[in-house]
Amino acid sequence: MTNTVSPNTVSIDKPANLPRHLAIIMDGNGRWAKRRFLPRIMGHRQGAKTVKEIVTACRELGIPYLTLYAFSKENWSRPREEVQALMDLLYEYLQNEVDELLGNRIRLRAIGELDRLPERVRGLLFETMEKTSKNYEMQLVLALSYGSRSEIAEAARRIAERCIEGKLSPSEIDEALFASFLYTKDIPDPDLIIRTSGEHRLSNFLLFQAAYSEFYITDTLWPDFNKKELLKALHDFSGRERRFGKTSEQILLRCTGSES
Repeated sequence: MTNTVSPNTVSIDKPANLPRHLAIIMDGNGRWAKRRFLPRIMGHRQGAKTVKEIVTACRELGIPYLTLYAFSKENWSRPREEVQALMDLLYEYLQNEVDELLGNRIRLRAIGELDRLPERVRGLLFETMEKTSKNYEMQLVLALSYGSRSEIAEAARRIAERCIEGKLSPSEIDEALFASFLYTKDIPDPDLIIRTSGEHRLSNFLLFQAAYSEFYITDTLWPDFNKKELLKALHDFSGRERRFGKTSEQILLRCTGSES
C-alpha cells in the first residue's frame, strides 16, 4: 500500500539542508495580546517562552548561529512603561536562562547600541556573555537597541577615521573590509531570515548582511511560533536553490565537481 502525504502536512524530520545562520524578526507579541484582550506585556511574556522553545529546537537541530531581533533602536520610542517592562523581561531571561545556555554549550552574544540599555540589564548581559564565551556548539545573538542603518553609518565613520589617520587607504576599501567594521564581523551572513506576523519588511534589520539571504514570511504571530512552525520554514528553505548570481547549471556542475 502506498502512503500519501497531504501537501499541508509538515514533516517532523530534520530538513536535508539547514541554514548555517538563521535570523528571526520576532513580530506580533502586541497583536497576540490584543486579540486576547490582554495587556501588551503578556504578549511579550508569551513571546519569551517562544524564544526558549526556538533556541532549544535550533540547538537540537544543529544550527550554529541564531540571531533574534529582540529590541530595535526604534523601539525606544514606545511608551515608557512598555520599554521598562521589556527591559525587565530581558533581565529575567538572562537570569533564568544562563544555566540552560551553559548546559547546552550555547554562547550568548549581543549586537546593537548596548550602551543605551539600563545599567543593570547591561551589566547582567555582559556577565552572561562572559560566562558563556567559551561555548561554541551554538551562538545565540540578540539584536538589542539595534538599527542596521546606524550600524552601517558607524562603520563608515570608523573607516573614514582610519583613512584620515593614514592607517587605511581608500583603495583598500571593499565589501570584505567594510563588513569587518560591522557588529557581525565574525558572524556569517544569515542564510535564512524568518519574519512572523505576516509583515513583508526588514524593519532596519541586517540590511548589509541580508544581501543574499532567503526570506520566509509567516502569518503566525511570534507567541504562537513553535517548533512545528520552525520546521515548516526550514523545510521550505531546504527545498530552495541558492544560486548567488550563478545559473542552475553552474550550481549543478559545482555540486557534481564538474565545474571547470
